[in-house]
Amino acid sequence: MSLSKKIDFALIISVKNANPNGDPLNGNRPRADFAGFGEMTDVCLKRKIRDRLQDSGESIFVQSDEKKTDGMTSLANRAKDKTVGLGAEAFGKKADKDETAQQACKKWLDVRSFGQVFAFGKSDDGAGVSIAVRGPVTIQSAFSVEPVNITSMQITKSVSGEGDGSKRGSDTMGMKHRVDSGIYVAFGAMSPQLAERTEFSDEDAAKIKKVLSKLFEGDASSARPEGSMQVLKLIWWEHNCKAGQYSSAKVHGSLKVNADGSYTLDHLEGLTPEEIDGF
Repeated sequence: MSLSKKIDFALIISVKNANPNGDPLNGNRPRADFAGFGEMTDVCLKRKIRDRLQDSGESIFVQSDEKKTDGMTSLANRAKDKTVGLGAEAFGKKADKDETAQQACKKWLDVRSFGQVFAFGKSDDGAGVSIAVRGPVTIQSAFSVEPVNITSMQITKSVSGEGDGSKRGSDTMGMKHRVDSGIYVAFGAMSPQLAERTEFSDEDAAKIKKVLSKLFEGDASSARPEGSMQVLKLIWWEHNCKAGQYSSAKVHGSLKVNADGSYTLDHLEGLTPEEIDGF
């Protein structure tokens, strides 16, 4: 069965001396708006959700380069491969697009959660293929509660020269950036109406709920050292029906987060949130 009730959720995230989401068009500086509020894009957050789901053994279609488990070099190859995907015939000229979408949703958790566009230039018979799946799980970009202070420093990288490597090469200068400290908040929702199309279930929602509280475990890097990023709280609202007792805007607006990570929740009659500590 598909998702039986509407779900809203919020993440309170702590960042300390880390680059939560670098902007490649701005020298990989942490993303921030014109008012100085830090930002983590929805794409960044969904990438981490996918990675944690994959770590827990779930089948994921959009895999990151460092976490590829099937040797596929592209999404098209993964989709058309008979062993790990649906096979090329599923995307042929005579293929039923609705059936192909259903098969993709059944096979990959991230497809039935977030949706996916399967867009291929031409199939083997010369026909263009485009199959769109609209997912029931949406998540907004995370923004800091207050403007963040970004520290930039110059770094030096030494590499070996050509040949046998015994000669020291020229030093390479670069820049490294970090957010000194910040509290970020992200909101999301799960729609039962859209879940009916992808067969996203209560069990799938529970799997995402489980990984949200440990979003940054196993995600350490030079830009995000171990322990520098943490989910402080996951706030989880389960409505009592598919339509929901309140709009997502009203539910999300009931959460007020302070600069130190503390928060308050306005009372919404008949809707009691679950407050889960981060991992």
